[in-house]
Amino acid sequence: MTDKPAIVLVHGFRGGAAHWAKVIPELHRRGFGSLHAVENPLTSLADDAERTRKMVRQIDGPVLLVGHSYGGAVITEAGDLPNVAGLVYVAAFAPDAGESPGQLSQELPPTANERRMAERMKPRKVIELDAGHASLASQPAPVAGLIEEAALALSAP
Repeated sequence: MTDKPAIVLVHGFRGGAAHWAKVIPELHRRGFGSLHAVENPLTSLADDAERTRKMVRQIDGPVLLVGHSYGGAVITEAGDLPNVAGLVYVAAFAPDAGESPGQLSQELPPTANERRMAERMKPRKVIELDAGHASLASQPAPVAGLIEEAALALSAP
């Protein structure tokens, strides 16, 4: 039995669960045995969040939700379940619950928006990873390493 949380990976708007194909083996090599990649329908944020919640509800124990790009909005909406231990944003939108990625990008330019998101995340178990959009495919080991660090941070006192 492992003390590591299950990891649920949520893809962005321009892709599917296969975007995580190179990160998943890296996480497995690092000892994560419970790895799940949601295939969201991309019909609406509400539908995608509900699909993600369904997956999370099927997992016993703590879950680390990891969202890439638009997937950040999805994990924000789906992250209210009791077994969600933390949220990790990989080059992702990090809106408040009920706030859309479009609202964020229209409200503030990217640099001001990034500062606002950092302020919002302070009281929450949220980690934003410094990775570009292409990192999932081009640099899967560093992305997996950052996700591993986030999982370890959850168990730290």
